[in-house]
Amino acid sequence: MPEYGYFLSCEQYGPAELIEQARMAEQAGFQALWISDHYHPWNGEQGQSPFVWSVIGALSDAVSLPVETAVTCPTVRIHPAVVAQAAATSAVMTQGRFRLGVGTGEALNEHIFGDAWPAAHVRLEMLEEAILIIRRLLTGEEVNHHGTHYTVENARLYTVPDEPVPIDISGFGPAATKLAARVGDGYITMMPDAPMVEQYRKGGGGGKLVSGGTKVCYDTDKDAAVRTVHRLWANEQLPGELSQVLPSPKHFEQAQSLVTEDMVRDSRVCGDDVDEHVAELKRFADAGFDRVYVNQIGPDLRGFFDLYRTKVLPQLQQSA
Repeated sequence: MPEYGYFLSCEQYGPAELIEQARMAEQAGFQALWISDHYHPWNGEQGQSPFVWSVIGALSDAVSLPVETAVTCPTVRIHPAVVAQAAATSAVMTQGRFRLGVGTGEALNEHIFGDAWPAAHVRLEMLEEAILIIRRLLTGEEVNHHGTHYTVENARLYTVPDEPVPIDISGFGPAATKLAARVGDGYITMMPDAPMVEQYRKGGGGGKLVSGGTKVCYDTDKDAAVRTVHRLWANEQLPGELSQVLPSPKHFEQAQSLVTEDMVRDSRVCGDDVDEHVAELKRFADAGFDRVYVNQIGPDLRGFFDLYRTKVLPQLQQSA
């Protein structure tokens, strides 16, 4: 049976709200936490973007659940040597309950210094080199590296965890999934896509951790829930590579004007139907995922956590 976790959204909530949600998630019976790593929200309606590493420090004191970034881009905005230090400290503070989720990122967050946004294949090369640097630094050894994309000189982390930090790689297509299978400690993807999970496992991932996530909107009024999702997360319905290449929240706002409420209604669980919430998470279980994370979009967090504590999570456990 998969473990079920809660997905903390740094795009939609401030630090204090995220910490309170983590406490509520632990009390409701969730077994792990994901937390997004953003410099910008996707649109102005979401309206937040706290520094994820500060929030993780607070989470380490507030809850006892495992924490993972979903996901950090360790290639452009923050040098991999600095990400290594952040990951090492997070692992020490959580007493080994931290995993580093990484991916190739989006221009939305990574182009803020004015550098050209690399092509997808270059971003994958950069990610692989960054992972090599991070892994070496996490050992506590002095690292000197002169690679294609990065230079590191006389770098050493003095605060490191007792065990290596697992590094999971996000993949939404064959090339990234192949990289995850070859060099990752686990695989992250946001769709319950059984063929991609199979590609990962057969390509070298074997029995390593496969994690996925979804967003829902609990509300006793389904139509209100649809309107909430449309206002806050219509960006998720944008096709192709738009989410990777659009450079600012205002561009996402322009693009998501093409997304209708009916598109949201057909793609997201909205409302308080227990069977619909259970079925959404079971799609990931049936596709072979080991961990499934869910995020509540709407404002009724207490109602969401009560529903999952009393009905959704118990029903998932009974059906396993």
